[in-house]
Amino acid sequence: MTFSILASGSPLDHVIQHAIKTTPMDLESKLGLFGWVLTPKGEITILSDQITMIIAAGILLTMVLPMLATKRRGTDEIGSMVPTGFANFLETLCNFLRNDVARPALQEHTDRFIKYIWSVFFFVLTLNLLGLLPFPAISAYFGTHIGGAATGNIYTTATLALLTMFMMVFNGFRIGGMHYVAHFCPGPLWLAPLLVPVEIIGLIAKIFALSVRLFANMMAGHILLAVLVGFILTAWGSVGSTGGLLIAIPVVISSIAITMLELFVAFLQAYIFAFLTTLFISMCVVFPHDDHDESHAAAH
Repeated sequence: MTFSILASGSPLDHVIQHAIKTTPMDLESKLGLFGWVLTPKGEITILSDQITMIIAAGILLTMVLPMLATKRRGTDEIGSMVPTGFANFLETLCNFLRNDVARPALQEHTDRFIKYIWSVFFFVLTLNLLGLLPFPAISAYFGTHIGGAATGNIYTTATLALLTMFMMVFNGFRIGGMHYVAHFCPGPLWLAPLLVPVEIIGLIAKIFALSVRLFANMMAGHILLAVLVGFILTAWGSVGSTGGLLIAIPVVISSIAITMLELFVAFLQAYIFAFLTTLFISMCVVFPHDDHDESHAAAH
């Protein structure tokens, strides 16, 4: 990552998407503003550096991760049930997400949604970690640009957030039924024209916050690191090699510290995304039982 920044001289080079394959497509004339959002330059991106990271994450999660997760201590009856190495870490992480994150919120619906929560967490985590690797510097030698932080792209995080919204609304109607419909009007029925739009706006705000939080945090770390490294080039050209070296030493030390911080943030943001996803889904499928239901259950 650092070498690609030095080569380009742009703090945004590692953050913005670099198209590899595009095709002309103008949706603005048909869909208006929404079409412009999808095709801002009158073309659609078929393949880009960030899309390659999404593909790589999918391959790692569907092919490599299962092989690592099935490692066991031995082949005997007891050893075949004891995970070892990375499988032990993975099982600990999955148990934490299931018992300490999902179960308190989802309650009896935990096992119904835990696979989705695991998938979201590991997918976001893998994208975050891939964004820290210096793929752009390596791919530059081959005349292309591959790598970058896919979670630093609002389209990626917004798509993940929309998938969560689908899980919320679909399962809210499927599991909650009229309880889910009724939660859009928590007050008297005559206030429905006011409360229903507010609840719908609240639903959209949850999805907006889910996408922007991940996008902004991942982009900010890369931009900060790029700006710090850019100080070296600026000092080198302004005050010569001696002054540039004096500035380079604290900048490199600071860059290492920020990289370690970004590594922590990669795990933290994946956890926060999974936690908020769990919380938002629970709001749509977990409802308090009324007194009639409780008394009926007690009688039986």
